[in-house]
Amino acid sequence: MYKKVRLKDTVEVPPKELADVSPELVKRLLQDKLEGRMDEDVGSVVSVVNVHDIGTGAVLPNRPGVYYEAEFDAVTFDPQMQEVVDGTVVEVVEFGAFVGIGPVDGLLHVSQISDEYLAYDGQNQQLASSESDRTLAVDDAIRARIVTKSIDERNPRDSKIGLTAKQPGLGKHGWLQEDRQGREAEAGD
Repeated sequence: MYKKVRLKDTVEVPPKELADVSPELVKRLLQDKLEGRMDEDVGSVVSVVNVHDIGTGAVLPNRPGVYYEAEFDAVTFDPQMQEVVDGTVVEVVEFGAFVGIGPVDGLLHVSQISDEYLAYDGQNQQLASSESDRTLAVDDAIRARIVTKSIDERNPRDSKIGLTAKQPGLGKHGWLQEDRQGREAEAGD
């Protein structure tokens, strides 16, 4: 889920920039420091959008810059447990598919995609069912639910989000459309 939040953080202004400590400068320094960083409380910082207040600044011993506390607005992506998300398959591997949901990827394990057995087709980079001829490949749009979440603040790339698509209303968009058309055809009979 994307959110706009008000945050406070400290930013170091290097000596060469001290003549012009402006909201624009502090915003740029905050963007360099925070964008792409994961935080357990707010999620992934997507963008610093507005600086509201800049403190007076503090000098620390043996440090060249001046440290300013700033209050600012940021857009964050904070995936919530049980949240339904739309994403795009970015990689297919033997044990499942990685799905891009916002600025992070979630793992859709092969056991959580379908009740049918899906075999890995490495040559075509897809998971395929021999029962229904359905496939899941890179760039496919999918709707899934977040079922596990482990955020690693020190190494954001090591954060893990687990997904499922086995519940009604979840799955590859094309499959959902086929299922809907099948139900409508049955209702019309």
